[in-house]
Amino acid sequence: MSVEALTLVLVIITFGLYVYVGWWARVRDTKSFYVAGNEIPTVANGMAVAADWMSAASFISMAGLIAFLGFDGTIYLMGWTGGYVLLALLLAPYLRKFGKYTVPDFIGDRFYSNSARAVAAIATVFISLTYVAGQMRGVGIVFSRYLQVDIAVGVLIGVAVVAFFAVLGGMKGITWTQVAQYVVLIVAYLIPAWAIAYKLTGIPVPQLALTFTDIARRLSDVQISVGLTEYVKPFTDMSALNVFAVTLALMVGTAGLPHVIVRFYTVPTVRAARWSAGWALVFIALLYTTAPAIGVFAKYNLIQSLNGQKLEEVKQIQWVEKWSSTGLLKLQDKDGDGKLTFTGDAKKNEVVIDKDIIVLSTPEVAGLAPFVIALVAAGGLAAALSTASGLLLAMSSAVSHDIYYRIMRPDATDQQRLRVARITIFIAVLVAGYFGMRPPGFVGEVVAFAFGLAAASLFPQIIMGVFDQRMNKEGAIWGILVGLVFTFVMIVLMRSPQILGTAKPILKDFLGINAQGIGVVGMILNFVVSYVVSRSTAPPPENIQHLLEDIRLPEAALGKKASPQARPAH
Repeated sequence: MSVEALTLVLVIITFGLYVYVGWWARVRDTKSFYVAGNEIPTVANGMAVAADWMSAASFISMAGLIAFLGFDGTIYLMGWTGGYVLLALLLAPYLRKFGKYTVPDFIGDRFYSNSARAVAAIATVFISLTYVAGQMRGVGIVFSRYLQVDIAVGVLIGVAVVAFFAVLGGMKGITWTQVAQYVVLIVAYLIPAWAIAYKLTGIPVPQLALTFTDIARRLSDVQISVGLTEYVKPFTDMSALNVFAVTLALMVGTAGLPHVIVRFYTVPTVRAARWSAGWALVFIALLYTTAPAIGVFAKYNLIQSLNGQKLEEVKQIQWVEKWSSTGLLKLQDKDGDGKLTFTGDAKKNEVVIDKDIIVLSTPEVAGLAPFVIALVAAGGLAAALSTASGLLLAMSSAVSHDIYYRIMRPDATDQQRLRVARITIFIAVLVAGYFGMRPPGFVGEVVAFAFGLAAASLFPQIIMGVFDQRMNKEGAIWGILVGLVFTFVMIVLMRSPQILGTAKPILKDFLGINAQGIGVVGMILNFVVSYVVSRSTAPPPENIQHLLEDIRLPEAALGKKASPQARPAH
């Protein structure tokens, strides 16, 4: 059976599983729709968190970025994993103890203001739409190669599947679907990694193969021989300032992602939230410690397979022919010698590879079995769809719960709120599909923009909302607005060719920081504006200050005091 046929079979089986789970876990009340009724088991929630957080950027794009950036590509490993630890240890338990449905819900009640709630909800929609565009792009790439359809058609297929189980099952359906998707994506990632590690180094464990063999040095030598920079040399593609800024933006952005934070509300207790965070770290580590090895193996295989080879012979190779048809792999004999030159000189380079195809193409380049190649495709789809569904729910919750119910219609019934939530998901998934067809960068880059927006808008308010009793509603509102608007405008100006269609970027960088790291500047502005405004205006009410004291105290120390949930928030 061909790769395409096997892929179609696996996609049908896995998509059928996701749709069945969504139908089985369908909900009829808002608590189940928003937070799965607070009844998800700890280990299952850890798997769902991992699937929700490990998006197409992690599965499809991260190893590709590491492959091409080398040492500098570790910004994604350090930023995303460090940010999750920050979220799990510093913020998640406190937010779970507060007992609200969403991040805007927390901000609205903590800062005793519907205006703050509305601004936070708008920020959530901006972040989620940017993030989900990357997921839809990943779905389109997988379908365009393995089902031989246009990327736009692939995006539309993904849109239809995500819309089904997200609209029907809400958080409960999404959670159990993500458990299934985690199993699919991690198996699909690890099996080819083990096979390629053994084939290149004789050691089947990728982490050990990368650490205890000379494969990274061999790749460095090969890159130097073709005119590329040394693979393990730092700060070759990015300055030290940019590396720091992007890493920090990804880290604090992770801690401000609304679709991940809401996951800690789906378990019954604060203790369960802590344990599910720990389990999620274990599940995440399986992929994140494997990605650097995949990046090295993939880059080494590609250079060895293409550089110096006869163009006509290479074009006959099946994987080259298939990926070339998608437009994501381009071969051109610029010097007319009939051979391909893979080099760092853009004028002489004859091999152009989209970074997003590295993980997906690696099993084919390495000559692995068709089943493994098809499994990787199914895994890439699972990663993209799991995160997309969580993001869509975050957007629908922000609109239906925080804007429609908490601000516009406090008397709305459960059925009315569910209707608005489902309509919101349907609209959001269509918008996400459009941006998936016309993304402003690679999957990993688009996702990095979302992290920058989260770092500049929600993260400072969550931190100060928990740890700064003097922080008030005026500071929160102005801080979010300044951070979000500044970061969004900077990203648009730096990515104007992709977003606005200009011939070249309107702005190259900001003080040496690129679009992926600009969220750090937005975050600093948010903190400064929030602090200054809050100290220049009236302090928050006493009941809010007592609320924060209770949130930060261990449960055992509260004794018979009222729980945070029981205290009035207005």
